Amino acid sequence: MIPTRFTTRVVNIGDVPLGGNNPIRVQSMTSTDTMDTNATVEQAIRMIEAGCEYVRIAVPGIREAENLKNIKRELRKRGFKTPLIADVHFNPKIAEVAAALVEKVRINPGNYIKSAKRYAQSAMRKAQSEEPFEIEQIHERIGPLLKICRDHGTALRIGTNHGSLSERIMERFGDTPQGMVESALEYVRICEGHDFQNIVLALKASNVKVMIAANRLLVERMKEEGMNYPIHLGVTEAGSGEDGRIKSAIGIGSLLADGIGDTIRVSITEDPEFEIPVAYGILQAAGARITRTEFIACPSCARTLFNIQETLERIKSRTGHLTGLKIAVMGCIVNGPGEMADADYGYVGAGKGKVMLYKGREVVKKNVDESVAVEELINLIKESGDWRETGELVN
Repeated sequence: MIPTRFTTRVVNIGDVPLGGNNPIRVQSMTSTDTMDTNATVEQAIRMIEAGCEYVRIAVPGIREAENLKNIKRELRKRGFKTPLIADVHFNPKIAEVAAALVEKVRINPGNYIKSAKRYAQSAMRKAQSEEPFEIEQIHERIGPLLKICRDHGTALRIGTNHGSLSERIMERFGDTPQGMVESALEYVRICEGHDFQNIVLALKASNVKVMIAANRLLVERMKEEGMNYPIHLGVTEAGSGEDGRIKSAIGIGSLLADGIGDTIRVSITEDPEFEIPVAYGILQAAGARITRTEFIACPSCARTLFNIQETLERIKSRTGHLTGLKIAVMGCIVNGPGEMADADYGYVGAGKGKVMLYKGREVVKKNVDESVAVEELINLIKESGDWRETGELVN
């Protein structure tokens, strides 16, 4: 049975809602100096024009948090309404400043609290177990942030990274998927205790197996506890080029195939606008969000009596704008019709220089001369009412 999408609550992030039945959102992160307003704005615009739906900005200090106001004002002045996300580590005060300025704030539980070692001499520390003391500390430190988020309609992402868990979680669970899940859910319960549920969860790792296992366990645990928070997917430090793309595709794609995930970020060591096409490609391949025509094509063998590589490229160049259609280009009738059973249209080799054209599973045109077969396929799509011109909106 094909898994269905794990239905999560809707979290409003500006005018681009996340979770529920909304499309799986694509986001990326700027790599500019956040104090350089113009450079950050220009890069954000390149990301948005590439299809980025949330722009995340690193906020290492108070000055950077305050400058979010200028970045946001300039983007809005230029007509870009894309929600902004502040990526915050360490100092809770940074998150509090950012939460009043942008649509979403990301915190890391492992870095958000003070080390329990600082309280080793505290009478309270000696009188109580470590866990209640640390939980009380988190309640106290996160309370002001949650109030600001509530007052400004700001969403909060609890982003737990493999390798940055708190000392207490590490001592109990080790650097494991279970530790990542426990750390995230601990913060969820604390937020719920403050009557705050505008939350997104993210469990990331550079190890693909750990990332997959942690997110699968997270969904199991949320189901057990009656939770349904949206999930952000990503493989951290995936690298560049083919390596980064393959790792991201395996990690993110595996979970999307499970029905897990509401927003994704492909983290590759390249300019952020190059992450966006990879993200949409992963979503398309997983059947999670269709943004272009899908093509099915066999690898070719001795039974193929036409240049399938050249033909595929010709068909893609003519039909690549038909978002939502699935078109098959198959070398012969031996495996072609069966392997392309769920395609909307098919171009199948029938013999030397001859092609059969399919609509669904039905042969519509037989023994079409190869020289005109691509044009005949286009005509078939038009006659069937599935054609539209480039740039024409889908109904």
